[in-house]
Amino acid sequence: MTEDTGEIPVVTDPGELVVVTGMTGAGRSTAAKELEDLGFFVVDNLPPELVTEVVRLVDEKMGRGQPIAVVVDVRGGTRFGSLREQIALHLPTRRASVLFLEADDDILVRRQEAARRPHPLQEGGRLLDGIHREREVMTQLRGDAEVVIDTTPLNVHQLKDKVAAAYGTPEAVGLKVTVVSFGFKYGVPVDADLLADMRFLPNPFWVPELKDLTGQDPSVASYVKDRTDAQTFLERYLPVVETVGEGYLREGKRFMTVAIGCTGGKHRSVAMSEELAARLRSAGIDADATHRDLGRE
Repeated sequence: MTEDTGEIPVVTDPGELVVVTGMTGAGRSTAAKELEDLGFFVVDNLPPELVTEVVRLVDEKMGRGQPIAVVVDVRGGTRFGSLREQIALHLPTRRASVLFLEADDDILVRRQEAARRPHPLQEGGRLLDGIHREREVMTQLRGDAEVVIDTTPLNVHQLKDKVAAAYGTPEAVGLKVTVVSFGFKYGVPVDADLLADMRFLPNPFWVPELKDLTGQDPSVASYVKDRTDAQTFLERYLPVVETVGEGYLREGKRFMTVAIGCTGGKHRSVAMSEELAARLRSAGIDADATHRDLGRE
């Protein structure tokens, strides 16, 4: 029998502890179900002060290798100040992170009305009033989150894919970079950690033989990225991403979203996102390119 010294031992292969939170109607339940399918032990609607107790019970009954996901939201009150303290308690034995789900106000209103349920902070007023109160409560937590997913343009299957991409391989503890192309005319991605504007490059839209193609077409990609200024940007921007990524890892943040924009999200941003992701992979960083607005024109 070993003596209990009261200290939390450091384990060499800690399991995940994911705190799922975010705006009401942004998809917390869908994210939780996907994590459960990925093998996580999931607890919904948990007050922040009970995170420690859940982790203790799972460690005792299932072992520290069992990944855990807890859903924390405004239904459990506004005691989010203690959440970071609760998470910090488990850093020696758990790879802890916060998954925050976000969406635009009009989307949240539409989803909440479809569910025919009042907002937990509506307090007898308008639904939008409840959403605004919730944003105020969640501001600090959103800023602290390691992973932010904007579910505004996503359907259920796309959200599940994003959660699976982030947490499907809990053994991987390196940096995961998502390079997302977008069109400025459709708005800047709210979940971007870094943002770069490709509108300084000539637009293939004005080249008749390239106009109807996309940045995934080799002829468009060559037109965009083979230019001297495009190459200079890539050579100088890659070290920026690497430097920020190293800092993220030191701070326990393993996921980064790099947004690359152009006017419509069809040509320049797509080609440069693909090239940046390829260079990151060549540098040994887990990186994928996705294209938010491709096909919208």
